[in-house]
Amino acid sequence: MGHPVGHDHEGEHDGTGHVMGAGKATHDDHGRHSASESEHAGHDMHAGHDARAGHDMHGGHGGHAGHGSHGGHGDHAGQFRDRFWWSLGLAVPVVVGSPAVGDLFGYVVPSGLDWVAPVLGAGLFFYGGWPFLTGALSEVRSRQPGMMLLISLAITVAFVASAATSLGLGSLGMDFWWELALLLVVMLLGHWLEMRALGQASSALDALAALLPDEAERLDEVGEPQPVPLGELSTGDVVLVRPGGRVPADGVVVDGAAEVDESMITGESRTVAKGKGDKVVAGTVSADSTLRIKVEAVGEQTALAGIRRLVEQAQASRSRAQALADRAAALLFWYAVGAAGITLTVWLALADSVQAVQRTVTVLVIACPHALGLAIPLVIAISTAMAARSGILVKDRLALERMRTVDAVLFDKTGTLTRGAPEVVGVAAAGGTSEDEVLALAGAVESDSEHPLARAVVAAARARGSVRSARGFRALTGKGVLAVVDGEEAAVGGPALLRERGLDQPREVADVAAGWAADGSTVLTVIKGNHVVGALALADAVRPESRQAVEELHARGVRVVMITGDARPVAEAVARDLGIDEVFAEVLPADKADKVSELQDRGMRVAMVGDGVNDAPALVRADVGIAIGAGTDVAIESAGVVLASDDPRAVLGVVILSQASYRKMLQNLWWAAGYNILAVPLAAGVLAPIGFTLPMEVGAALMSVSTILVAANAQLLRRVDLNLATAPADRHRAGTSAGSAA
Repeated sequence: MGHPVGHDHEGEHDGTGHVMGAGKATHDDHGRHSASESEHAGHDMHAGHDARAGHDMHGGHGGHAGHGSHGGHGDHAGQFRDRFWWSLGLAVPVVVGSPAVGDLFGYVVPSGLDWVAPVLGAGLFFYGGWPFLTGALSEVRSRQPGMMLLISLAITVAFVASAATSLGLGSLGMDFWWELALLLVVMLLGHWLEMRALGQASSALDALAALLPDEAERLDEVGEPQPVPLGELSTGDVVLVRPGGRVPADGVVVDGAAEVDESMITGESRTVAKGKGDKVVAGTVSADSTLRIKVEAVGEQTALAGIRRLVEQAQASRSRAQALADRAAALLFWYAVGAAGITLTVWLALADSVQAVQRTVTVLVIACPHALGLAIPLVIAISTAMAARSGILVKDRLALERMRTVDAVLFDKTGTLTRGAPEVVGVAAAGGTSEDEVLALAGAVESDSEHPLARAVVAAARARGSVRSARGFRALTGKGVLAVVDGEEAAVGGPALLRERGLDQPREVADVAAGWAADGSTVLTVIKGNHVVGALALADAVRPESRQAVEELHARGVRVVMITGDARPVAEAVARDLGIDEVFAEVLPADKADKVSELQDRGMRVAMVGDGVNDAPALVRADVGIAIGAGTDVAIESAGVVLASDDPRAVLGVVILSQASYRKMLQNLWWAAGYNILAVPLAAGVLAPIGFTLPMEVGAALMSVSTILVAANAQLLRRVDLNLATAPADRHRAGTSAGSAA
């Protein structure tokens, strides 16, 4: 099923998946409409990247002493790892040299070693506690009190009380050196594990960088390949890519043909045939043959660099759930401080000062919103990495979150639901002539024409056999084309050609052609000598994937709407074929945004799916703008989500990811905040009347355990299936079950 090519006024694809632009309809040599090509509005690959250096990975907790950006989680994990091991080495003699521990295990600490715990404990406080102390200072300066300030208050209280006792300042007898040592070691371990988890989740950026080879083979003046560092390539260079080698820069094939693996860009596993004139993207792999490629973009101008920037931007972007986590963390800080104050007051009134300080420090430690700070950023990092590997590039986290609430998806037709290029979809032959003969004759006549319809006819003829040679090719303005084939004149054209020659289609051809025209196909008549031998139907064929995409969206209760500049009969024919719920036809590009508003006025939350060129106003107006099939133009400014693939089924992947990641965020928020709220009374000693009190070091361990549990819960998000090739029923089941598990 299809529609006449060129009537949509929405531009054509050049056969490589890149939108060629849009223009006004003009008459061509066949008496049919075609879309004149125009250039893209230039889209910045940088996509407005949010470069806030101090973005807080932990939801308002001061960035963990300045380690808040995504790019440095690997470094921060290493720093906390080293600090943990050194602190553990210092903590062992502090714990072993503590009289309290000696009493517990039945040994006596020699009197000459009294200095070990205070000296090493003080060193441990400043060395192991330095990240927390500096983080607390950052939170005070930014007026965003949170986890680092709570930890700093706890370890400072324990340090000051212990130091005062060791120096003989008063008779409090509060020797907390070994508890302080264990407290710091456990918290450093928790932070190390947290940073490692975040670093692993953010490894998509490193994986993208690793897609590029270290060197490229640049052809010199005599055509010999010379290995050069990637940084020395410049536009205009010609590089050699051998079988199995990666393309070093964006460019166009100037020699050779090969199957190219683009899965790292589009998320699709099948290879794509590339030949002379086709565009290739840095990081893709030539699977079977050698290519010579003229470089068109290097470094930060490549598609891969653009994707990397989008991943960075998405991982750093804020979300509603993150804002909720920030507010919850701030509330928990004051809740903890208030609970600590009450605990200190009550225990001073009911017991001794040692118990009061112990309970207060334990409350401050266990109330740290550590898990809360990890709850959202880790989900963001994991979901963004998963999306990038599936060819879903999230520019705006809010757009991804809104996708779960969308109840209507508005698809642009040309190039989205359809291929955006003409194909022969029907052949009719007059009596005494076969369909193959009709197609072969038309292919011979059209072989010297560069018109898109002519190329489609020639391609169809070649698919059924070789194309015969023709001579004397001539274009008949507004009517068609003619040439001499096997010594006899033949012509291909539209109704004007028949009228000029005073011919009518035979009944068996006319009946079939009338049905084609009613379905919106372009009909070309094939004439040999002075007789009509057959006719061809050409249409912008519907993508096979489109039908599955519509079915899957319907299965999730989402209404599917199509918008196009085509005539209504053409649009309705496509809608019937795909089972689309509603059609907006004969819509000019400038009016598409109004149709989005019309759906919104009916109370619908609308996702607009288009090619991002003529659809920009509608993409902006929609609740969620999705640019599909963007190829190398990965930074279309008007869209919140960019799909590297032109497969419309990827839209369902966005829905699945939105639902699963938002569910995971809420689960982590409830777990983290609920844990803190319930654990504080326990730390304060509400069970002391029945003989149970929570030691400081156990409180620190429980705080770290809660962080690990939140991290493990976030990792379950990886079970969500975003594979575009999965069957509809399996996709729905996998998305639902994984989302529930997530």
